[in-house]
Amino acid sequence: MHTNKRFQRLDKRYLLLVVFLLLLPMQQSIATNSIGPDDVLRIYVYGHEDLRTETRVSSDGRINFPLIGEVVVSGKSSMELEETIAIGLINGGFIHDAQVSVTVLEHVSQQVSVLGHVNKPGRYPLDSDSSIVDLIAMAEGIDELGDNKAVVTRTVNGKPQRQELNLRVYLEDAESIAPFKMHQGDVVYVPKAPLFYIYGEVQRPGSYRIEPGITVLKALSIGGGLTLRGTENGIVIKRKDENGTLQEADVELKDTVLKDDVIYVSERWF
Repeated sequence: MHTNKRFQRLDKRYLLLVVFLLLLPMQQSIATNSIGPDDVLRIYVYGHEDLRTETRVSSDGRINFPLIGEVVVSGKSSMELEETIAIGLINGGFIHDAQVSVTVLEHVSQQVSVLGHVNKPGRYPLDSDSSIVDLIAMAEGIDELGDNKAVVTRTVNGKPQRQELNLRVYLEDAESIAPFKMHQGDVVYVPKAPLFYIYGEVQRPGSYRIEPGITVLKALSIGGGLTLRGTENGIVIKRKDENGTLQEADVELKDTVLKDDVIYVSERWF
């Protein structure tokens, strides 16, 4: 008999441990999604429709709620605010057993800005699991002129810090590399990709992205190849020197194309 009771106590402890472990990720997620200024809240007290409220958090992190007045909400999770309002209603003698529900309709304070060469620049909502790849996807991807790198600016101890990320690594090696988690207030900027330019007797003159390992021969291919009047013997490449001035460079077809190179294909003489 005593043995059965002991097992029952152990079973209860085991069950409580399992419940705690299951709730722990949820609590961590809630903690990272704290309420802040300009967030829009919907607050409902069960059985008291007249207390249903939709309100925006003030710039100093406060709201006004019927019966209990001003409430500090900034930094609280939805569950913490539910408890705060319930205690206020009970201690004030307004409702004996207040059951409160808080829903964040707009998480304006928990947003990340995505700027630069993406298809849809703007501010996007942040949750506890948002990564750099998630934010780029929300911005509908990188546009045709965007780089494979992104610069993340993050405020740490009141000072901005910049970090350059190779997006290709996070996309192609997603299973072997930890995702780069975003923080509230981060700014993601996708710069313009390095380009080269090709003109003259090619099928598709214009500017093109530089991919790793592009040679002069590959650049001619990207430009659609030579026209009937073009010749490989008439290729001239102008390249910026250390002062930023374009100078004619002596290169071969197997040489690597550099950023801002201007390739010109001359017309054959006969």
